[in-house]
Amino acid sequence: MANNNSRNGTEARKVMVVADPTRESASALQYALSHAVLEQDELILLHVDNPSSWRNTISTFLKMPSLGSSTTASLDLGGGATATTAAAATREGDVDFLQEMKHACRVSQPKMKLRVLSVDMDDKDRASTILLHSKNEGVDVIVIGQKRTFSSALLGYKKSGGGSMKGAKMLDTVEYLIQNSQCICVGVQRKGQSGGYVLNTKTHRNFWLLA
Repeated sequence: MANNNSRNGTEARKVMVVADPTRESASALQYALSHAVLEQDELILLHVDNPSSWRNTISTFLKMPSLGSSTTASLDLGGGATATTAAAATREGDVDFLQEMKHACRVSQPKMKLRVLSVDMDDKDRASTILLHSKNEGVDVIVIGQKRTFSSALLGYKKSGGGSMKGAKMLDTVEYLIQNSQCICVGVQRKGQSGGYVLNTKTHRNFWLLA
């Protein structure tokens, strides 16, 4: 598990959070800031750009759980934006969720090294793109928000033996990353504002971590 409890406080790690305008991504960042990174670490926000889909989901970002706590910053629009103006900004594509995530990171861990990578899929599937950049960056931990469905929980994951996800309709991106990444990959589900997290890794399934 990618928690800080067993760390000696001196080793530096690279932690990559998959950044998207979704509730799940906000929960992943919240978990990373409160449980996975220390000030000497480097946090990489990786956004895989898929223009055909992200504009349809950016409005969800406005409804995602707050990152506010004693160790994290509230992820909001700032500037006293109302619901009406926020909706208008969303329609115009003016809401930069990566800037909001960067702000949350700076407030939570001001001394931590922070980078943002925004990449295109380049005819690859999303999971393969994430794996490629995590390998190129020498990442130690990938943190990604996970939205569990009844079917995925019931059927579980059957390892495909690596390779591309193309043609694997039932294959979940997060589960693919968990099984195929060379580093630790943590799938994060938020269990309400005070219910903690349900974490999934290659060796731990449905691990409940209190907030």
